[in-house]
Amino acid sequence: MEMLTVQVVEPNNEHLLALIAKLDDYLYSLYPADEVFGVDLEEADVDEVVFVLAYWDGAAAGCGAYRPLDAQAAELKRIFVDPSCRNKGIASSILSFLEKETARAGFTSLLLETGPMQPESIALYKKFGFLDIEPFGEYVNCPSSICMEKRLL
Repeated sequence: MEMLTVQVVEPNNEHLLALIAKLDDYLYSLYPADEVFGVDLEEADVDEVVFVLAYWDGAAAGCGAYRPLDAQAAELKRIFVDPSCRNKGIASSILSFLEKETARAGFTSLLLETGPMQPESIALYKKFGFLDIEPFGEYVNCPSSICMEKRLL
C-alpha cells in the first residue's frame, strides 16, 4: 500500500530544491519571467518561510510553503507536485497540512497567487474554500496574477 507523508523541512533540503527547480521550469514554460514569483532562498527573511515536502512511498513527490505577511495573514507559496506523482491527492494533502500549520501558528487568513494557465490549481484552491480577491503585494501590477484568500476558523 502506498504511503503519503508531509513534513516540515529546512530550506536547503536537496529534495525541496530539486522540486522547486522543476516548479520554476514549469512556471517559466507558462509565463513571462517577470510574472513568475518565487521565494529567494538567499534572502535574510527566508528563515520566516516554512517549507514542507510530501513523500510518496519515501520519495519526494511535492512541496509547498507559507510565509507570514503580517500578524494575521500568511501567503502560500511554491505548491507543486511532480508530474509523475499527480492524481494521488498529494496536492490536497500539502494544502491541508499547510492550512493546519498556519492555523496553529495563529494566522487567521491565507492568501495565495496563481495564474490562468494553471486551471487545476485554481480548481483545487476553490475546492478548499479559497475565494478570488484583488491582487495584493508584488502581484498588484501583474496581468497574469489571480489572487485568492481563505479565512481560517
